[in-house]
Amino acid sequence: MDMREIVTMDAVIPKLGAGDRDAVIAELLDKLIEAGKLDSSLREEVLGRILDRESKGSTGFGRGVAIPHVKHPDIKGVSAGIGVSPEGIDFHALDKQPVYSVFLLMSPEGDPEIHLRAMEQIFTNLSKDSFRRFLRQAETVEDVQMLLDDADNGRLPS
Repeated sequence: MDMREIVTMDAVIPKLGAGDRDAVIAELLDKLIEAGKLDSSLREEVLGRILDRESKGSTGFGRGVAIPHVKHPDIKGVSAGIGVSPEGIDFHALDKQPVYSVFLLMSPEGDPEIHLRAMEQIFTNLSKDSFRRFLRQAETVEDVQMLLDDADNGRLPS
């Protein structure tokens, strides 16, 4: 599974408008809804599930990244939005540092394998210093698209 298969380019926000964790999650979810990846009638339920997951343990894993995620029976395939915050967000991250890059991942509840494969692919790339650095410096959707293409084609240093 490639990053371009996971990430919905219409749900990439190179400069997040929101400044706190819950608002960032809502902003990314709204972009995924706009991109047709989730019916708007499910917004509050899905947002509630994501925020409930966050209340049990932050998905801010350190190194300036967070991967809030949700599984729901009405989600038809794996999809992710990406948001970048130049200022950083308090995501209650494990390392207590600000988060600059957020991946919001949505998966079908009935297919845990696809969720795990998507998480593994995202983690693999976020573990690379070069990927995190280039993502944090991205100023446009096209910058993010080129980064994902480079990652999928093995053109990034480790």
